[in-house]
Amino acid sequence: MNKEIRKNLELKRLEAKDFTQFNNILRYAFQVTDEQLLKVGWKHDEIKRSKFPILEKAEVIGWFEDGRLAAQIAVYPLQVNISGSIYEMGYITGVATYPEYMGLGLMSGLMKKSLETMYERNQCISFLFPYSHPLYRHKGWEVVSDKMTFHIRDHQLPRDIDVPGRVKRVKENSPDLIALHDAFARKTHGCLIRNELVWEEYWRWDVEDVTVAIYYGVDDRPLGYLVYLIENDVFRVKEMVYLNQEARKGLWGYIAAHESMINEVIGSNYNNHTISFLFGDSDMKETIRPYIMARIVDFEGFISQYHFANTDLNEAITFDIVDPVLEWNNRSFTISFTKGKDPVLVDLPSENRIKLEIGILTCMLLGYKRPTYLQQIERIEASKKTVSLLETIIANEKVYFSDYI
Repeated sequence: MNKEIRKNLELKRLEAKDFTQFNNILRYAFQVTDEQLLKVGWKHDEIKRSKFPILEKAEVIGWFEDGRLAAQIAVYPLQVNISGSIYEMGYITGVATYPEYMGLGLMSGLMKKSLETMYERNQCISFLFPYSHPLYRHKGWEVVSDKMTFHIRDHQLPRDIDVPGRVKRVKENSPDLIALHDAFARKTHGCLIRNELVWEEYWRWDVEDVTVAIYYGVDDRPLGYLVYLIENDVFRVKEMVYLNQEARKGLWGYIAAHESMINEVIGSNYNNHTISFLFGDSDMKETIRPYIMARIVDFEGFISQYHFANTDLNEAITFDIVDPVLEWNNRSFTISFTKGKDPVLVDLPSENRIKLEIGILTCMLLGYKRPTYLQQIERIEASKKTVSLLETIIANEKVYFSDYI
């Protein structure tokens, strides 16, 4: 029966005329109702066009049966900072299948096609927010960043912070806000470069009471920002970004100035460092959960842009990569390091070999897990010398990825 259904399905790109079907499958899969959207301030006409920008600016493909959409996947063409190099990236979103089409392998086909398109467009890495870790791990993605949530009581907020600048509340479309995030993203490993499309998604589900505050230094230069909401005696931090410690202190001082209005501060941070360590009273609740997954789409393209932490050595390392989906990655690559020169891919294998899956390779090169740890838990096969070399050449830095698209 399944084979008969597959015969009647057609794989094609969605167009503007398919918008209603596109929106309907998303609403069905994620159980979003008009009533819920109206409660947070949406209007009926806004609901109807809420996700139209995806069809306009993203690559959306789907399976159709007799003109009816059965399953779909969308890929945003975005950019991400990886160790100081700006990569073209494919961000997967809008993944949905109607239940009557489950078990037919439709999503596997959509993922493969999406990855092939990324490869053709030189998007050598892909990111996504997973609804199923096992599914995406099976297809080569792996966790590369965490989301840390904190709860701070009002009496734990910092007192008497003295900074030379000041905080000003600004509009959501403030050029200083956009410029600040861009400056932050271009110096921060793993951070998404927000274009107009990403900023639209950033504000899409927020209620009208969200406030933006910017910390300006003594020379009136914007150095950090805070996006927040105050409701039910809780100060909710959507995002805090700062370029230096002066701005961090200034923004926390601004939050503390609300002490008489609130009982608690709740928020998330994405830099993989606990908030509690920064406070005099560190007895606070913090939770951590895996957040974003990534996978290398084109290892050759990825490594040609990758900034190694150390290239001052005369060694070579062979990566024996296992990629269950993309045949161009599913082989061995040797990177040669020569003092005074850029690393290059060579044909000759090296005595320093490491065997690993594409997802583990991705999380290792992005710094989420160190080579020594991955060897300890038997996720890589390599000699002690090879692991030591990898520890030397891979920067000890964590991915900062705060966006949910």
